[in-house]
Amino acid sequence: MPSDLFGEKVSKALDELTIELPSWGFANTGTRFGKFIQLTAATTIEEKLMDAGEVHRLMGCCPSVAVHAAWDFPDGLRGAEFIASIAEKNGVRIGSVNPTLFEDQMYKYGSIGNPDPDVRAAALDHMYESVDLARRVGSRELVLWFADGSNYPGTANIRRRKEWFESSLQQVCSRLNSDERMLVEYKPFEPAFYHTDIADWGMALTLARKAGPQARVLVDTGHHYPSQNIEQIVAWLLSEEMLGGFHFNDRRYADDDLTVGSIDPYQLFRIFHEIYFCRWETASTPRISYMVDQSHNLKNKIEAMLQTVSTVQETVAKAVIVDHERLARAQEKCDIIEAEECLRDAYATDVRPLIREWRQNHGLPGDPLTTFRESGYLEAAELERAEKNRESTSSYVSKT
Repeated sequence: MPSDLFGEKVSKALDELTIELPSWGFANTGTRFGKFIQLTAATTIEEKLMDAGEVHRLMGCCPSVAVHAAWDFPDGLRGAEFIASIAEKNGVRIGSVNPTLFEDQMYKYGSIGNPDPDVRAAALDHMYESVDLARRVGSRELVLWFADGSNYPGTANIRRRKEWFESSLQQVCSRLNSDERMLVEYKPFEPAFYHTDIADWGMALTLARKAGPQARVLVDTGHHYPSQNIEQIVAWLLSEEMLGGFHFNDRRYADDDLTVGSIDPYQLFRIFHEIYFCRWETASTPRISYMVDQSHNLKNKIEAMLQTVSTVQETVAKAVIVDHERLARAQEKCDIIEAEECLRDAYATDVRPLIREWRQNHGLPGDPLTTFRESGYLEAAELERAEKNRESTSSYVSKT
C-alpha cells in the first residue's frame, strides 16, 4: 500500500476517533489493600475536569469525561448543570454516566440482585436518577457495572437473581429515549468470588437483548480470564450488532487497571483490526464508544492518560492500514501465511511520523507527553493540591 494512502487512511481514522476519559482516573486510587497518595492527584470534580481538559488540549481527541454518579455528583440533580458548566469551561463535556451501585452499605449482598426488595428498589431509583442526571448534562449513555454476586456455593439463588436483573434492566431501558443507550458491562469475578451475576459477554448479551432496543454490551478489556480471546468476543458482538463500547485498560493477571498497551499491545491491535475489518466488509460504521477505564495508583495520573491515548491512536492507525482486500483473498484461499503477514506487516509499521504530522496539522504538539512535562502544570497542581492529598484517607477511591 503506497505511503500516501497510508497517510490518508490514518488521518481519516484519527479525525473520527474520540476517546472518553474517566473522572476517577485522575483521583487517588489503589487496591483493596489501600492506596499510595499522589500530591498532584485531583481531589474534586472540578480538578478532575481540569486535568481531563488538559489531556484533551494536548491530544485533541478526548472531548468527554465519564463520571460516577455518587462520586462526582454529591448533590445529585441539583448540581448537574453547575458541573456541566465546569466541564465546558475546561473544554470538555460530561460523557457516560455510571450509577454507583457497590459502595453503599446496603449493597453488601448486592444491588438489583439483592434478596431484599427494598434494596433492589433503591438501586433502581439510583439508576433512574442517573438517567435524569445524564439528560441534565447532555449525556446519551448510561454505563452499568454491577458488583453483585456471591462468595460461597449455595448462598444465592442464581436463577432468581437473573430474573431480578432482567426485570430491573428492562425497567431502566424503558425510560430511555431512542437516541440514548444503556451499556451493560460484565466481569467474571471480584468483588464476588464464587459467582458474579453478569460474569461474561454471553450473560451481558442475553440481558441487553431482553432489556430493550437501546441496550448494548460494553467490553472492558481487563474483565476476562487470562489468555481469553477478546477479539473473538468483539467479532461476535459486531456480528450480532450488539457491541456498544469499550473500557480500555491492560492487565497482566486480571482487572489490573494498567495503562493501555503496557502489557499486550498486539492484543489491542487485534481488537481494533476486527472492528475496522468489519467496517470494510459491511461498509457501515457501528456506533462504538471508546472509553478509558484505568486507575492504577503508581503512574502520574495525567501522564498515564497521555500514554494511553497515544497508544490507542497508534493502534488505530496500524489497524486501518491493514490491506483488507489482500487479507480477504488470503482467507478465501486458506493461505494462512499470507493472511497472517497482512496483520504482521501493518503492526510492524511505524505510524508515529504519520501521527505527529496529523497532530501538527491540527495545531497539537507532536510530542504531547514532553510538552506536558515542560509546561509546569504538575508543579502548579502540587502547590494547589498537596495539602488536601496529604489529608486523604487510605480507602480505595475518593468520592470527590
